[in-house]
Amino acid sequence: MNKTLLVGLSALALVGGGTAALAAHHGGGMKADANGDGIVTRAEAQTGAAAMFAKMDANSDGVLNAADREARMKERRTKMFAAIDADGNGQISREEFMAHKHEGKRGEMRGDKDGMKGGMGHKMGMRGHRGGKMMQMADANKDGSISKAEFTAAAMSRFDKTDANNDGKVTAEERQAAREQMRAKWREMKQGGDAS
Repeated sequence: MNKTLLVGLSALALVGGGTAALAAHHGGGMKADANGDGIVTRAEAQTGAAAMFAKMDANSDGVLNAADREARMKERRTKMFAAIDADGNGQISREEFMAHKHEGKRGEMRGDKDGMKGGMGHKMGMRGHRGGKMMQMADANKDGSISKAEFTAAAMSRFDKTDANNDGKVTAEERQAAREQMRAKWREMKQGGDAS
């Protein structure tokens, strides 16, 4: 899988609220906690992974690839243009451009509700690298696309690794322990060590 595709898929995943691979690493993420009890069950993680895949599969073709990245970028550009084109005439005047709020809201310029967090800007930093690596690992057959089955398998693998006591549930404590373990690995990698 080429680097551009990996970065694009990572950005897609982050825009979607966190990749299923990253979310599953943290026990499926709190969004997967359907009943709000603070514990993510294996079933909730599977449901969350399916929902994330559907959200990321912008063209609904059953795989995540460069076409999804392009569709998502086009959607963002359209939202950004609409946000600036106040009178809706299909053109951006100098006045509209100047009137649009620019004070640190670069994410809003892209149409992201949460600013830089979900975009491809500087805050992505290592998060984009980690997401790309996880997306690369999800591509089990190395064909450059990630099927729903590959995506779900990767998410469930991360869930299982986070489920320290193998009870089919991931608690907040297990999520925190997994987060700390990953942070330590990424720090080691950043310093030039091998975190594998």
